[in-house]
Amino acid sequence: GGGGGGGATPRPPIRQQPAPETRVVAVVFLGLLLDLLAFTLLPLLPGLLESHGRAHDPLYGSWQRGVDWFAAAIGMPAEKRYNSVLFGGLIGSVFSLLQFLSAPLTGAVSDCLGRRPGMLLSLAGVATSYAAWAASKSFAAFLASRVIGGISKGNVSLCTAIVADLGSPSARSKGMAVIGVAFSLGFTLGPTLGAFLPSETVPWLALLFAISDLLFIWCFLPETLPPQKPAPSVSLGFRAAVDLLSPLALRRLSAVARGPDPPTGVRLGSLRGLGLVYFLYLFLFSGLEFTLSFLVHQRFQFSRVEQGKMFFFIGLTMATIQGAYARRIRPGREIAAVKRAILLLIPASLFVGWGHTLPILGLGLLLYSW
Repeated sequence: GGGGGGGATPRPPIRQQPAPETRVVAVVFLGLLLDLLAFTLLPLLPGLLESHGRAHDPLYGSWQRGVDWFAAAIGMPAEKRYNSVLFGGLIGSVFSLLQFLSAPLTGAVSDCLGRRPGMLLSLAGVATSYAAWAASKSFAAFLASRVIGGISKGNVSLCTAIVADLGSPSARSKGMAVIGVAFSLGFTLGPTLGAFLPSETVPWLALLFAISDLLFIWCFLPETLPPQKPAPSVSLGFRAAVDLLSPLALRRLSAVARGPDPPTGVRLGSLRGLGLVYFLYLFLFSGLEFTLSFLVHQRFQFSRVEQGKMFFFIGLTMATIQGAYARRIRPGREIAAVKRAILLLIPASLFVGWGHTLPILGLGLLLYSW
């Protein structure tokens, strides 16, 4: 994953000198697209882990023994296909956990110092992570790049905060839409491009995208945080970020309840229910998304190129739905549309999980992408 979590607190849309909103939306779109292209270029984990295993990397061997011990402890069958997914899940979880911990802190920095400094700091860390991997092919360098990248990945949530800072409701709506389009395009073009490139070239191209993104944001992103409403200090922001790190506080939406304009009891209860549903949905959806490359690699022997084509198909379907259907949903009909989309995931998961032929897999992926 690439992806998500909110760490920055959107500020009221009040400013003395408004930044040109159309320009801000365009900069957010292009900057996020560059970031996602770099992120999705990287080789898919199944083949990457196999290459480190064949190289007899000492650190990889140590991690493999730890994975073997854990698999035996939970009673998982001692088969390579399960072990590979568990190993990949461990690597992915390290990145996601660090992103979860760092995003609220990055948001606290941006609430005090501004969105622009927070974004530049995050992008500098992302570029450093790709540089660490490109400079060395060892498993240790790859692991270090994942750690640095996870810590620095607050830029995605900052894009949402920047859009939320905009004063015009139409600009905010357009900004949120282009963020979705950037994700669709990034996850369509990135894996496809990475699949057709030599594996030794990919980290360097990812680094080039990351540096280009950093320079682009440096040159073109204006400050959007309202000058009247910065956080008093970074330390106070860090203390407030606890509400975004505690699972219990997240479940209760404590950050929302303690905000400047807290919702009423009934509305807060509805928001908590919606938040729980979204968490459960994203938890299951992310599990399918992460294990998909392992499944097709083991069941259908998909190569890097074939997996790239698969993700191109998924991304193209998502982009089509985003442009042709999602933006036409009438106000007030969002919940009904979400329910239909979630119901489609049931047959999608069954077709992907049980399908042993390419047509059944393709049908499952089509529904999954909807």
